[in-house]
Amino acid sequence: MKNVLCLNKIAAVGTDLLDKNIYNVGTDVENPDAIMVRSAAMHEMIFGAELKAIARAGAGVNNIPVDRCAKEGIVVFNTPGANANGVKELAVCALMLASRDIAGAMKWAETLAGTEGVAKAVEAGKSKFAGVEVKGKTLGIIGLGAIGALVANAGIALGMKVVGCDPFMSVDAAWKLDPAVEKAATFAEVFEKADYISLHVPATKDTKGMINAESIATMKNGVRIINLARADLVNNADIKAAIADGKVAKYVTDFPTEETVGVEGIVAIPHLGASTAESEDNCAVMAALQLDDFLRNGNIKNSVNFANVSMARSGDARICVLSAATDTLVADITAAAGVAIVGIASKARGENAYTIIDVNGDATAAAANIAALDSVYRAYAI
Repeated sequence: MKNVLCLNKIAAVGTDLLDKNIYNVGTDVENPDAIMVRSAAMHEMIFGAELKAIARAGAGVNNIPVDRCAKEGIVVFNTPGANANGVKELAVCALMLASRDIAGAMKWAETLAGTEGVAKAVEAGKSKFAGVEVKGKTLGIIGLGAIGALVANAGIALGMKVVGCDPFMSVDAAWKLDPAVEKAATFAEVFEKADYISLHVPATKDTKGMINAESIATMKNGVRIINLARADLVNNADIKAAIADGKVAKYVTDFPTEETVGVEGIVAIPHLGASTAESEDNCAVMAALQLDDFLRNGNIKNSVNFANVSMARSGDARICVLSAATDTLVADITAAAGVAIVGIASKARGENAYTIIDVNGDATAAAANIAALDSVYRAYAI
């Protein structure tokens, strides 16, 4: 039996896909071969020798020590696109929240409870909550992945002009974009053109704090900014200052902090981007299927720390090799195996590489020989 530990509640529609004759799945299993997680913090966790994979039911992996996992030979998966529609729908809502003081108006309307002449008071007081329409405005999209592309297309459907930038956009992602979406060469170009800016990029060394005093200064006066992606993308002190002086008309964030809650001009949503029944189900299903294919067949899809590698099985057994990427990796593995190799697939991602080999002969001994190589983090037979 393979043990799968769930650190958060994972939708049963996903965990039920793991064959009960093969997997022991639960919140209290010991010595897990794999972990399924949503938001639980894992940076301080010590991982057992049996742990081979972590599947994040969602796109972001900030709660997982991805680099450390790689060096320990642990594959980290995520589920890109599984929650995209849920986030897109919230982004459409955020456009409206950024355009009109809907939240403030609702709070004000509640204060009229128990008074006479509510209808008259509403007509007299509604003008202070007037806003603007999105039609005809320019929506800037930072990041045109699974979510960003959907938001861009939604903007077109709402009658907006849309300009987007993604230096790493794939051909598949480009095909999904409405042809009316203008492609910008740089984020700076988007900042200069947009009336609304919606962020859809991961938090990396290049994107953390990208919305700051310097970048805001290049934006239009009265720009409205939406952040449903990552808290770290926006410098809170700088956005508050920009709101105070009127440069930014509204900031809608899905990541409330001590600095941003209760601030006029900031609409704080309690991290609801992927909090729909459908998103949770989709993420759980994708995570479970990816985990199952890896644990049983060694195939990797949607890993964030190793390359995607898959191969139809042949031979008596399969060996999974997680290692540093070196020029002589395949030759070194082949020489060390000491058995007949009938199939091999290998690919690097950054400084890490993943190799699967199908062999005839003693796969356990071969895996031990390969694991002894200096460049190899881990090797085992399945």
